[in-house]
Amino acid sequence: MLRCTVLVVISLVCNSAFAQQTPPPAPPQEAASPAQPDKPVVPMEEPRPGDHWTYEIRDEITGTITATRENVVTEVSPTEISVRFKRLGSSEEGLNVYDRSWNLVEAPPWRYSPNDGTGVRLPLAVGKTWPVQGNNVNNTSGATWKRSGTSKVVSQESIRTKAGTFDTFKIETTYVAKNVKDPTRDEEITSQTWYAPAIDHWVKRVFTLRATKHLRSNNSLELVDYGRKQ
Repeated sequence: MLRCTVLVVISLVCNSAFAQQTPPPAPPQEAASPAQPDKPVVPMEEPRPGDHWTYEIRDEITGTITATRENVVTEVSPTEISVRFKRLGSSEEGLNVYDRSWNLVEAPPWRYSPNDGTGVRLPLAVGKTWPVQGNNVNNTSGATWKRSGTSKVVSQESIRTKAGTFDTFKIETTYVAKNVKDPTRDEEITSQTWYAPAIDHWVKRVFTLRATKHLRSNNSLELVDYGRKQ
């Protein structure tokens, strides 16, 4: 427990002449520092090679920032977007492949068929829902997990991060994944995604994973910087 020591200063007036003196004027108050203006939003409706987004990853269970991750678009085709990721301050890096709706298709050694269902389905509107179904296949171990769930646009919100203030659609996704070889093993994943159409990306995400009904992880990603190749 923190202890606070309160110091009380008592001034005694010894004669009436001192008591009748005009007290000195109070020192002028310092002007409040002006609020920092929001950074202007850089339109990024269509992905291009060189586009990049940097996120802080926080463990919501401990409340600590565990990593800073940079995603950079390396290639764009009519059907896919290749993204190189790097954990800043470490040698960890790799390449993920998304479809044009930002559903994850490949994150070696995992392959998602047809995708992982964490992207968007345009046009977005509050109340819109769509199914999340597919398989996760580990190309190294051969493990296969079958997913089934739903995504729903629950609201429109203005979100402020270190990268600026963005108008977003909030999407809630819930699905259950079961191990095909051992159906007793299951995982329940819930996520909230704040997707900003102006930059065609999410500015915040929260993921919760429960394995056999027990909480295993609860992580968030928040945008701290972004831009495109000059």
